[in-house]
Amino acid sequence: MPHDAVRRHSLAGLGCRFPAAALLVLAGVASAQVIPFADRPWDEPNLPRNLTEAERAYLELHPLVVPEAADAPTGDVYCPGEYEPMDGICFAWEQFTTQLTQLIRWVTTDGNARAYVYVDTPGEQSSVSSTLASAGANMANVVFRVRTTDTVWIRDYGPRYIYEGPPGAQVRAIVDHTYNRPRPNDNQVPDDFAAFKNHASYDIPLIHGGGNYHLSSLGDAFATRLIRNENPSLTEAQIVQYWRDYQNLETTLTNPFPTSIDSTQHIDMWMQVYGDRQAVISDWPLASGSTQDQICDATAALMAGNGWTITRLPAVSSGGVHYTFTNVLLCNDLLVVPSYTNATAAAYNAQALSIWQGLVPGKTVRQLNGQQIAQSAGVFHCIAMHVPVAPGGSTPTAFLRTLREGGQVQQGQSVTIQWSSDDDNGTVGADILLSTDAGQSFVPIATNTPDDGSYVWDVPPGQPSTGAARLRVVVRDAQQTPGSDESVVNFTIGTPCAADLTTGAVAGQPGYGTPNGVLDNNDFFYFLAQYAAGNAGVADLTTGAVAGQPGYGVPNGIINNEDFFYYLTIFAAGC
Repeated sequence: MPHDAVRRHSLAGLGCRFPAAALLVLAGVASAQVIPFADRPWDEPNLPRNLTEAERAYLELHPLVVPEAADAPTGDVYCPGEYEPMDGICFAWEQFTTQLTQLIRWVTTDGNARAYVYVDTPGEQSSVSSTLASAGANMANVVFRVRTTDTVWIRDYGPRYIYEGPPGAQVRAIVDHTYNRPRPNDNQVPDDFAAFKNHASYDIPLIHGGGNYHLSSLGDAFATRLIRNENPSLTEAQIVQYWRDYQNLETTLTNPFPTSIDSTQHIDMWMQVYGDRQAVISDWPLASGSTQDQICDATAALMAGNGWTITRLPAVSSGGVHYTFTNVLLCNDLLVVPSYTNATAAAYNAQALSIWQGLVPGKTVRQLNGQQIAQSAGVFHCIAMHVPVAPGGSTPTAFLRTLREGGQVQQGQSVTIQWSSDDDNGTVGADILLSTDAGQSFVPIATNTPDDGSYVWDVPPGQPSTGAARLRVVVRDAQQTPGSDESVVNFTIGTPCAADLTTGAVAGQPGYGTPNGVLDNNDFFYFLAQYAAGNAGVADLTTGAVAGQPGYGVPNGIINNEDFFYYLTIFAAGC
């Protein structure tokens, strides 16, 4: 299904790309209204992180479908690690509410970040708000989203963020995959969050679970070959290329654990990147030489050989449960490490806590009982999704997408101008401005238009032609603090006049060599000066052919009388 690469989720903008029914089709679901309840496995309560047998059977009849490949992000892309400054953490209030309460309390206090909490109904929001307030959460940092989710495992389906655009014009954007579970409400969360934050969103054409990915801010990333099994029509090289195109990351694929040890086969169950070239990887003191131990040893050796500092943390498998101490929640100055009540795993609780405390001095390291979550094939990293800070902080940023690097429009044409914006608390309006002198001055096209990322510019029929047009977008927050971005290369309006050479500025100063749509003596004398100086970039106009025939208006690298008389002809003609 072809679609626009950049989706602006706003009723005033381009709108959501897919209605809910279409999104259900993408998730392998014909329609939630026509499938009998018994045949809708996502309606089962307390779904584990792994596929249930009912879901596996459902997928046999309704395979997951991904959107066709579309354009990747157009600007410079930077993908921040989880150890970078965070605006907040996303949670889905579905199960493990005791642990969620503590995590949200610590994120909003120790972590000094927002908690974006998905709740199913307004009534649930009221109840959860009371629970969190009673537990000591900073309610000023709690942001509720009332929207149905299927499961608590938001790491696997939630919004994966990038920064897009050059320095000074960076904005946050989402790279969304198709969730590797038949859980349609979960699969739509990134769309909803993009709409809520007014961020662009790109569909990477992969079936995927977000917990099977770890990355550093230096541009390297890791996943298990589960991704190959989830996308059998793609080669490993093609999968890695998608991550390169959409997230600017170089991804190393490792072997996954046997499903008898880890039913998810996700890399976050045995690795965590906590700094530039710094990671922890599981070790298996009670299963030395096992398949999972060999995978961890090989990955640790590979990364160490590439300059990483690797620390090993104990892990055990007991009673069919995978107990890991790498699956942690990191948020600014907060780190939450799991502890367990299972006797075999509990023997390592104190050791794991001590190792983490030594690795992140200065951070508040908390330990929380993760026994119940581990029995459902995950721990804290699995129920949290990171949202990085706005790149400009409290100062808005903008990224112009249309006519940024040249192009041409015609008088009377309708041009859709697109941009993205960002701010810590959102923006309230935008101005669109036009320059016809290569950015020396600007006049407004639109003032205080909604900042929905799109504006239709009807180029006036009488707009003078120029080869020196540029656009600028200015966005403002509620305090009227502005942020802007503009074309970095001139674009053309209409067919510029070859004799129009200046803006009428002083000879030799900025403005000369810049058309402004007006012919006057400044243009004539500027040409004479450049002709006398032998400046072929301005004064070479012809191939030396007969005036009025092909060849005139075509430079040939030689300045001669034909160039001079041709300029006189077009200047006198007013063209």
